[in-house]
Amino acid sequence: MQELTAYIAEFVGTTLLLLFGCGVNANTSLKGTYGKSSGWIVISFGWAMAVFIGVFVAAPASGAHLNPAVTLALTITGKFDPALIPGYIIAQLLGGILGATLAWMHYRPHYRAEEDQATILGTFATGPAIKDTPSNFMSEFLGTFAFLIAVLYLTAPNFGTPEGKLGSLDALPVALVVLAVGLSLGGTTGYAINPARDLGPRIAHAILPIPGKGSSNWSYAWIPIVAPLGGAALAAFVWMTLQ
Repeated sequence: MQELTAYIAEFVGTTLLLLFGCGVNANTSLKGTYGKSSGWIVISFGWAMAVFIGVFVAAPASGAHLNPAVTLALTITGKFDPALIPGYIIAQLLGGILGATLAWMHYRPHYRAEEDQATILGTFATGPAIKDTPSNFMSEFLGTFAFLIAVLYLTAPNFGTPEGKLGSLDALPVALVVLAVGLSLGGTTGYAINPARDLGPRIAHAILPIPGKGSSNWSYAWIPIVAPLGGAALAAFVWMTLQ
């Protein structure tokens, strides 16, 4: 029963993360919104607050990973039971799909009004500002490494376990790290730093009936999946070396 509760918490937390995250993307990008063209600062703060809300809600039951890269890093460092990995990742992915879908529902008239396919996709999934596969991969790898190494130091010792009891003061540093990554490192690829954050909404984009939406850019999709996992693994090994 405790495991089921943890899975549900991961699902709900990731749903909230993507509702607010894709929501700020839509608000700053789509035609006719009051937030149109309000810029990168708003996007970065919106994603940071999305992480804060998701972590705050999910933490008491699941430890609030909300991210397969976090799950991987905590498993490597011995802070998480490997037997729970499949359930956590499935919950995170499904939450990513639902959160992006809810954001689309909220902004549906604006999606109908928007004609630019790249803008529509950008409200769901990440993509490179300048296409350069090695550099794009390194951006996601380094961004996730920086995020995870900071999280491993900033969070409470029992973060990442189903017994973890995080409060607002524990969730806030994680949100601030995401804000720092967005402001300093996010301008190259949109800083997915989370496979579920990118893949879940990309699936939603592919299946939702959005007029004129165009391609979901699956040729790029492997980068925000593989690179964050690699960056998380390196962060875990570095953190263990420094203990």
